[in-house]
Amino acid sequence: MSIEVRDIAKSFGAFRALDGISLDLPKGELIALLGPSGCGKTTLLRIIAGLEKADAGTIRLSGADATDKHVRERQVGFVFQHYALFRHMSVFENVAFGLRVKPRGQRPSEKEIRERVMRLLDLVQLGWLAERFPSQLSGGQRQRVALARALAVEPQVLLLDEPFGALDAKVRKELRRWLRRLHDELYISSIFVTHDQEEALEVADRIVLMNKGRIEQIGRPREVYEHPATAFAMSFIGTANEFRGRVEGANLRVGNDLLPHGQAGLEDGSPFVGYARPHDTEIVAEDTTGLGIAAKVSRILANGAAVRVELVANGPAREGVTDYFEVDLTAAEIAARGLTPGQRVRIRSRRLSLFAEPRR
Repeated sequence: MSIEVRDIAKSFGAFRALDGISLDLPKGELIALLGPSGCGKTTLLRIIAGLEKADAGTIRLSGADATDKHVRERQVGFVFQHYALFRHMSVFENVAFGLRVKPRGQRPSEKEIRERVMRLLDLVQLGWLAERFPSQLSGGQRQRVALARALAVEPQVLLLDEPFGALDAKVRKELRRWLRRLHDELYISSIFVTHDQEEALEVADRIVLMNKGRIEQIGRPREVYEHPATAFAMSFIGTANEFRGRVEGANLRVGNDLLPHGQAGLEDGSPFVGYARPHDTEIVAEDTTGLGIAAKVSRILANGAAVRVELVANGPAREGVTDYFEVDLTAAEIAARGLTPGQRVRIRSRRLSLFAEPRR
């Protein structure tokens, strides 16, 4: 089922949760709604599901207007963050619940219900726990039961609201891989809400990045990470060192320092914010050119072959200078440079992404 969202707006009192959102979600894709808390992700998901009514705009499912349709008529499956399982029911009965409450004319036979439920439990690798109760399961197992229950009614769209938010990091990572494999098997149109950028980058076919009720960027994970469309996209997805200043020829004047920007045609005096990923940031020794941001090595965190160097701005905080920076190096590069905590250095960028700021 394809999903079309057109000019959706929603307010809660004076708070504007969604401000004219428009999206086209093709059939069979796994889409991530990504953004900080309060940006409107869950509100948009609930409007698509029919659990919330928009103030303006339309929702079309497979080309048909579903804006005023009841949630029961939309053929969507919804998976909540906190499972919402019935504690007094077994795993089997939780999954069967949506089938048993169908109108008599649409309700499968008892034999069909049993076969479908057991097939789904086997699909989510929980067939052996069919007679247990939710209290006897781990968090990851409960989330898989919730997913099986949503799939039992054979939805055309699967909507997941922070499905792994209540789980620990190791279980989250395992379930992310599992959800991706499951989606590839079922090929069901799916949208999941997350504020975890790693989760979105790892699982989704496309990412819809949201901020303050609006869409900042839509694209495939690699595209959004490597070619962010806005300063917010650059700063939110992945780690980035930030430098605020004004153009001065071939450099960005950041406080008392000059940072080469490598871009032509920029007007002198124009305010810009520059970002550089830790792996695109280099550490150089102090030299007579004075190019680069003066900093001091704070900590060196070694994790196998990868090493993260944390640096602090050299001297008191200055306007436009971020206090802390991060640089990713290999253990061999650390040894070759002889870096130690407390050492004064300069940092430069091999790839600086610039975004214009409003003139003050």
